[in-house]
Amino acid sequence: MANDLLKGKRGIISGALDKNSIAWKVAQKAHEQGATFVLTNAPIAMRMGEINALAEETNSKIIPADATSIEDLTNLFTEAQEILGGKIDFVLHAIGMSVNIRKNIAYEESNYDYFAKGIDVSAMSLHKMLAVAKKMDAISEWGSVVALTYMAAQRTYPFYTDMADIKAMLESIARSFGYHYGMDKKVRINTVSQSPTKTTAGTGIKGFGDFYDFADEIAPLGNASAEDCANYCVTLFSDLTRMVTMQNLFHDGGYSSTGVSDKIMNRLGEE
Repeated sequence: MANDLLKGKRGIISGALDKNSIAWKVAQKAHEQGATFVLTNAPIAMRMGEINALAEETNSKIIPADATSIEDLTNLFTEAQEILGGKIDFVLHAIGMSVNIRKNIAYEESNYDYFAKGIDVSAMSLHKMLAVAKKMDAISEWGSVVALTYMAAQRTYPFYTDMADIKAMLESIARSFGYHYGMDKKVRINTVSQSPTKTTAGTGIKGFGDFYDFADEIAPLGNASAEDCANYCVTLFSDLTRMVTMQNLFHDGGYSSTGVSDKIMNRLGEE
């Protein structure tokens, strides 16, 4: 239901690869709620995805940018303000990549060059993005930045390997930068810890299908969908949550607060 929660707001949405992406759904929901925004992704990701169709659907411009490059990020915020006609009100950081996971390298055997690349792309990129925006004064007072994360930052999931450490760093950056940006410009920064979600990135993790079903049986409300996550992000972009900052917000149907469910116990009892 569209009720203009983001009417008049300008944004930057990163990471939309295809229709399964959470970022794709966020763009659709933000558009429905009256926002205008630019889309951005790394050039290589853009060649792999379908972002042009999303841009047409949401009447948005695309600005290619490598989120690890200060030069590209400076250009991103400069062009976004020119295209949208003013400062940015919300930013979605939906950027994540682990070469170790892609190459099926076990955590204890991590390739450290790959590990460093994952940190730069998936966590340090948030710091760089915020540092560039703050230096340029590109985000409006009471603006909102949301980064997508996962609960492996708090609990161990063997299949998530080095991304668990990387997401922990991402969440720490959100807290630390959230303090400084909040003090100076009232900009709020939060992370959303989403359920296992059937995105292109998620399904590339070994054993994802079985874990998706497990989490769905643990969570009292079941796994939250990408569309549900997009709705939640929209509320965090809106003025309704203007006093929420430096938080890691679990959006997982109650999974993070549930030790075990009756479904799992009954199934084990049957075995």
